[in-house]
Amino acid sequence: MPNIDVLSIELRSILENLEAVTINFVLSQGFINLNKPFDWTSHDCVARVRKLLRLKRVGHAGTLDPAATGVLPITLGKATRLLQYLPENKAYKATIRLGVRTTTDDLQGEIITSQPCAGLSLAEVKTALAQFEGKIEQIPPSYSAIQVDGKRLYDLARQGKTVEVPVRTVEVFQIDILDWREGDFPELDVAIACGSGTYIRAIARDLGTILKTGGTLAALIRTQSSGFDLADSLTLTELETKLQAKTFQPFLPDAALQHLSSVTLPVTTAQKWCQGQRISLTFDVREIVRVYDEETRFLGIGQLQDKVLIPQMVYEPIS
Repeated sequence: MPNIDVLSIELRSILENLEAVTINFVLSQGFINLNKPFDWTSHDCVARVRKLLRLKRVGHAGTLDPAATGVLPITLGKATRLLQYLPENKAYKATIRLGVRTTTDDLQGEIITSQPCAGLSLAEVKTALAQFEGKIEQIPPSYSAIQVDGKRLYDLARQGKTVEVPVRTVEVFQIDILDWREGDFPELDVAIACGSGTYIRAIARDLGTILKTGGTLAALIRTQSSGFDLADSLTLTELETKLQAKTFQPFLPDAALQHLSSVTLPVTTAQKWCQGQRISLTFDVREIVRVYDEETRFLGIGQLQDKVLIPQMVYEPIS
């Protein structure tokens, strides 16, 4: 006859292991709104999160330069497949120093020219700055992650190679002046809302060119990115503390997808969807949508086209 105490211990062990597996699954799915520290690369942050969560599948949205801080969305598990559907708009707070030009268009590079411009007025700066709102053409910094002929620009720059950097069109929605500090090398604090691919370093450089003073980026904080806000971000230290206290919860996989419309499927139809089948619908629109079941569980991303919901990314719901 089985020993009841032994069976009780074994059952408790099974339940604890099951609970641990469930917790690990929940922690390994979704997003972290990380406040990237100064002098860390985006890859450094991904590596640290991998180690803290003991999770291999970790990614990030929107690379930040080592000298920049602020919002760096981190993806966990299957959420990495949602990167392409995140909103692209971003926002920054930047400090631009005038009178200085550098090789990297920020203070981390070597100084190319330095000329005091104490006579520069805020009115002149405002007039020049207005030229950067709307759709503008921009040449990315020589030290950037953009590839030319399969090679990163920063690698080519470090090798002393000069290449023609292709001009690109970006969009700046709004620039607000936050502060102006006079001096031989005056500094301007601005808030910038822009589209994906906009280099704030290039705006600092080009503003200095227009003013004929030279300009470089002195500081940069990303305040919004891919649907996440700085006010809701976590530092790596805070993340580690929450993990130790077992209070950490990632943002749900659909947290940053609220800009997309949604479709709710009945139980039987949802099962077909999860098997990768196309679903016939009564309404005829063309757009990318979030898909849910009747229990409001996120099932993935679909393409609505010709009254058919076509699976683009089927996401296993968290029970």
